[in-house]
Order: sequence, then C-alpha cells, then structure tokens
Amino acid sequence: MENIKIAVWGFGAMGSGIASMLLKKTGAEIVGVCDIHPDRAGKDMYDILGIDRKGKAPLIIKSNIEEVIKEKSCDVAIIATDSYTKNAFPKIKFCLEKKVNVISTAEEMAFPKAQSPELAEEMDRIAKENGVTVLGTGINPGFVLDYLILALTGTCEAVEVIKASRVNDLSPFGHAVMEEQGVGISPEEFKKRIANNALAGHVGFPESIRMVAEGIGWDIEKIEQTKDPIISNTYRKTKYTEVKPGNLAGVRQRGFGYVDGTLKIEMDHPQQILPQTENIDTGDYITIKGNPAINLQIKPEIPGGTGTVAMCVNMIPHVINSRPGLKTMLDLPVPRAIMGDMRKLIER
Repeated sequence: MENIKIAVWGFGAMGSGIASMLLKKTGAEIVGVCDIHPDRAGKDMYDILGIDRKGKAPLIIKSNIEEVIKEKSCDVAIIATDSYTKNAFPKIKFCLEKKVNVISTAEEMAFPKAQSPELAEEMDRIAKENGVTVLGTGINPGFVLDYLILALTGTCEAVEVIKASRVNDLSPFGHAVMEEQGVGISPEEFKKRIANNALAGHVGFPESIRMVAEGIGWDIEKIEQTKDPIISNTYRKTKYTEVKPGNLAGVRQRGFGYVDGTLKIEMDHPQQILPQTENIDTGDYITIKGNPAINLQIKPEIPGGTGTVAMCVNMIPHVINSRPGLKTMLDLPVPRAIMGDMRKLIER
C-alpha cells in the first residue's frame, strides 16, 4: 500500500510544524516543499527542521511551485502561506487544476463564502471539474470558536444566545500573524492603522459567526467587530518578534452577530504574545444559553500552533475521501488524532 503523498507550500512557523508532525506519522510521505524565503529555498527540509534524515534522501525546498506540484504528483497539498481567501485563491487554483486536493491554513478559507462568495463558488467549480477537494481549517477559525460550538449545540433542544471567548498566546505563530496583530507597534501607530483600516487583528470572526449561524439555521443580518490594543507593561521576546514596555503585545478583538435585530452570537478574542509575563491565564470558554444551558471551559487554551498543525494533518484522510468540491468543517467527519497508519483511513 503506497504512502499518502503530501506537498507543503509555505515553510514558516505553520508549514514547518506541519512537516514535523507528518514525519512522525505512519503512512504519510512528504514529497515536496515550496517556499520563497531565501533562508529556506534551496536547502534540505531536514536541515531546516533540525531532524536527522536517518538515511533518507535530502528533500530540497524549491522556490518554484511548478517544480513541486505536477498533475497528480501528490494526494494533498497543504498551503500555509496566507490569511485571506483572495490571496490564497491563485495558489489553490493552481493545485486544484493539477488534480491535487488542498488543505489551506488561510483563516478566511474556513468559511470563504462569508466574505468572498464569488471566489468560493469558483473554487467549488474548479475542484469539482478536476475531481478533488479543498478545505480551509485550523484552530481558530476551524475549531474552537465555531466547530466546537456547533458540536455542543448538538445536545440542545433550543439555542437562544451563544457567547465564546478564546484567551490565547500568539507566540507560536510567525511573522505574518505578528504583522496582522500589530505586535510590537506603539499605541500611536495602532491608532493610525485602525484609522486607515490597515490593521487586520484577528482574521476570521465573520467566518466563524457565519459558520455557527448557518450550522444551526440562523440568518445573520449584520456582523460588527471592535479592536482594542493590549499594551505590555513588560519586555517580551519570542522567536518571531519582541515587544518593549508601552507597546502592543497583541489585540483584543470582539465580534457580534445579529439575527432579526437581536445580538445572538458574541465572540471575544484577546490574543497576545507571552501573556504569562503579566500573570494572564489562557483558556477557551463557550457559553450557550438554551435548553439545556451549557458552559465549557478549557484551561489553559488549546495551543494555537499545535492545534493548527494538528487540524491540518488530521483532516488529510477526510479530504481525500470527500466528494469533490469546496468543503468546510461542517461537511466532513469529526476531526480526531491519527495514532495508527494513516493509509488505513483512506477509502480506496
């Protein structure tokens, strides 16, 4: 039985983490890696990861995706390069047209029709034309503030209001997320970027809110968001950034979904690097007002880096088995850890 062949496009914090996890799995094989960063392109994947090849041939990271993915050259391409559907679309299109299934870490790809319905429709068409599947997933959106909420509502006769919060540590994420969150900038720069609509903050509230609403049958009429700076009182430094006292350690973002003029879904997401430096405990919290009422607490948080990597890897068999088209987490079997041979989960 052949191994499941996987290509990784983007070898930053998430892409390299996905590769590291795949190398520990039975029945999975990385057949190509693409990354344009000069510190990685042209180098052996194993050297970049600091992992002993144990007699395996070197796997050189290519800067040209056409050298990595050819028609049916692999079963799945995991794309870990973007946050926005419009930026991820050309890469996804390339892979789909090579008749390769796609898993994307782009936050907006978790529910792309929320903000990019035309691109979502086009991806669905291309995927079906080529007999393959595309899925966007991750820890959030993709699990904590949407999929997990929906799973809990499965035990409810009725749902009135949903409130959820994720207090997390941004430290595992790479430069792109740090830039989106404004980590390290001054409060003055934060105000300037907010005024110019140039600070992304958390990408994914419209996707999560609409996924939850569609999942339980609510018609969302309006989504609002707010962003507030989290100012550090201490010096903080991670692999990807540093923060001086008085500058931003992250952003607290809130999202509100309205149905018939009533606030039905409320999400709170204060995220920053190294919150423990100021004695802040991380955690995931979900409160459902309904019959029955549900209160879930996960303390500390499900780690964002590990969670995103695991969601991408653990969904591989489900994506391969799926009917062709654009899928969301609502469409596929429940994610779970794969501790045995991944090939045994494939429906040949």
